[in-house]
Amino acid sequence: MTERTVALRSRAAAHPALLAVSFLALGAVFAALRLPMPDALVYRAEGAAVLHGRDLYGFEVTEGHLPATYPPFAAVLFVPTALLPVPLLKSAFLAGNALLLAWLVHLSARLAGRPAGLATLCTATALALWCEPVFQTFRYGQINLALACLVLWDLTRPTGARGRGAAIGLAAGIKLTPGLFALYLLLRGRGREAATAAAAFAGTVAVGVLAEPAASVAYWTRHVFETDRVGKLWIVDNQSLQGLIARVLRDPGPGLAWLLPDLAVAAAGLWLARRAPGERWGVLLTALTALLVSPISWSHHWVWCVPLTAVLLAEGHRVWAALTAVVFTARTLWLVPHAGDLDLRLPWWQEPLAAPYALLGLALLAASALGCVGRGDDGAAPVRLPRPAVRPRP
Repeated sequence: MTERTVALRSRAAAHPALLAVSFLALGAVFAALRLPMPDALVYRAEGAAVLHGRDLYGFEVTEGHLPATYPPFAAVLFVPTALLPVPLLKSAFLAGNALLLAWLVHLSARLAGRPAGLATLCTATALALWCEPVFQTFRYGQINLALACLVLWDLTRPTGARGRGAAIGLAAGIKLTPGLFALYLLLRGRGREAATAAAAFAGTVAVGVLAEPAASVAYWTRHVFETDRVGKLWIVDNQSLQGLIARVLRDPGPGLAWLLPDLAVAAAGLWLARRAPGERWGVLLTALTALLVSPISWSHHWVWCVPLTAVLLAEGHRVWAALTAVVFTARTLWLVPHAGDLDLRLPWWQEPLAAPYALLGLALLAASALGCVGRGDDGAAPVRLPRPAVRPRP
């Protein structure tokens, strides 16, 4: 065996080793901190409510007094979690999110037009694990990675593929925000795919009504409008436009001061997504718009930082890619005072530190409008082939 062969094999083994070390470090951190994974416990309680016929929206999990906030269809999907002991449930969420993160990296590379080999997949997954939104998804036992994968898988399939749009409707039936991607499909002239997404969403509503008729009435007529039920809108955890405006104005209920800018950002973001020259920036701009205009976008909802970074790197936007990586790993939102209501009394110079994701999202929308990102056919520069040499005739 030559030295070159040994070196190549060692290098090939280093990437899976890096991935293993990264996940072992995560497990060690969780074991040391004894993190409760409260959202996973809420999902378990929702599944138990459906299984045992209890009031789906009438309970609160003791950890943080957390209520059910998703549509009844989500609770139906959570029924299997109610059958697992809590330690096994937490292990299942950790393992499931690990696989989903690797899938998200794979889909992100596909969106960027740069299929990832095993070495790239392992390295990127190991690094993405420590982005704050991804880390928090693991910490809380959240389902953000699953929803992002459903949407991204659907939108990276070939245009006209059978059932394209159904996964978007399914994701919207679990958590409403992905529904904006159905509107994106409609604006891009893909009415059939948008209709498929709408039909799939309607199917989830129907399943929820059949399984939980009273809870469905309560949710769709009352709870869906109770944004304060999810949590305090003004805390630094909320990286939406509303959270940013509430903290800047020091007003826990900014009302029209939020609604009017929110509508403007929604219109601008969707207009830019419709005009994007290719799928990749259309998808990313829709994701950024959804995260910005949603009343609540907890920091762990921003797992779209993974495909965003992949596309920026693939297109050669190294400065934007580096800025994105820094913003999503620096964790500045947790460095500012945020105990009690200190979020509403931050000095002016700490406001950008408290809203890094919202500000980056707005900056990327502006950069897209100015043509600084997302230019060309699908965001990539055209390949220019050298002209064949023309020989003079004899």
